Amino acid sequence: MEKHFVNHPALKGNPDLQAFADFLLEKDRSLATIRGYLSDVHLFYKWMARQGGEPFVLETWDSSDVRHYRQAMLDAGAMPHTINRKLAALIAFGHWASECGRIAGNPAMRIRNVENVPMSPKWLDKRQQAALMRAVENDLRSSRQRFPRLWVLRTRDAAMVVTLLNTGLRVAELAALTLSDVQISNRKGSLVVRAGKGQKRRQVPLNNAARQILSDWLAVRPETGSTALFIGQRGKPVKQSSIQRAVDRVASAAGLENVTPHILRHSFAKKLLDEGAELETVATLLGHSNLNTTRIYTTPGERDLEEAVARLD
Repeated sequence: MEKHFVNHPALKGNPDLQAFADFLLEKDRSLATIRGYLSDVHLFYKWMARQGGEPFVLETWDSSDVRHYRQAMLDAGAMPHTINRKLAALIAFGHWASECGRIAGNPAMRIRNVENVPMSPKWLDKRQQAALMRAVENDLRSSRQRFPRLWVLRTRDAAMVVTLLNTGLRVAELAALTLSDVQISNRKGSLVVRAGKGQKRRQVPLNNAARQILSDWLAVRPETGSTALFIGQRGKPVKQSSIQRAVDRVASAAGLENVTPHILRHSFAKKLLDEGAELETVATLLGHSNLNTTRIYTTPGERDLEEAVARLD
């Protein structure tokens, strides 16, 4: 796994960060988390070097450095979530440094996070979701009549878009699905997500729309040596970029802009809560380990606020 970090700019000429990376690997942190921590700590090293006019020496690190760094980020107009993410990286780094005896205690541990007023994530409302589904149906109908050679791929694209909208899967989770992860019968179905965040496994039920479109895709999916549920023209597992392009194309046909797979995930979560699902249920379906992550979907969106004010008329 260490090969993943050989070309990481944060590791060049910095044995501290290399040791920190090894420490995080031993703690079984995800590669995305490790890369993020390395980048954030690397920026802190550079900032400290500019402040002192010489390379930062870990053994001189104390809590005042972190407080000043926090204030500098505030003065520069950094967003609260960005500052808090960098502080989290420094806490992890301080934990490693104190555990291996380089410093006494963790200088970042007692530094307060910046208060972050929650912003509602972007999602598609019911009208926009209906427009997206109509675009899927129109695309399938026109492609079968006008582009029969592309119809199989358009069926795959439709299955990917509809599945994202009705299961809330992350784009990486959708790309990682295999044929054995899909269970469909006449009245029920489910997807087994084995490549969830943090390698957590979960099972997501399929509603009628998702069952139907997945059944349609499985009926025309070419036979290849790949076990991936979604495959490309050459029979290899579909890439995340291909999923994004499918979402872009269908959303554009629906007259919607800036729609991503993650917005479809947000839309799934918001719709569940609007229909009365419990927060714990939504968290389980999304694969959240912390309810606070799911609670953001209870923050009113722009359309919620407009409707509230409209009731005054």
